[in-house]
Amino acid sequence: MTTTPHREFRDQSSRILERVKNGETISVTENGEVMATPLPPSRTPFEQLLRSGRILPATPYKLDFRALSRITIHETTTHLLADCHGEE
Repeated sequence: MTTTPHREFRDQSSRILERVKNGETISVTENGEVMATPLPPSRTPFEQLLRSGRILPATPYKLDFRALSRITIHETTTHLLADCHGEE
């Protein structure tokens, strides 16, 4: 992520906003503190989180459920769900 001082953002906003439009993440700072991070309006909240690094994309990991060992339970699904919800 790139940072730019507020004054530079003010003076060169067209050029900086064009970079943002093209997918670059630029934070605007004032006295060294991040004050704003402009985002293109078409970006979804998921894309924003992904680009900021706050979430990671899913991996193409495939689980073979046949490899899991089976267990036997003696309670109904309703009872198990009620227990999970603390309703017992």
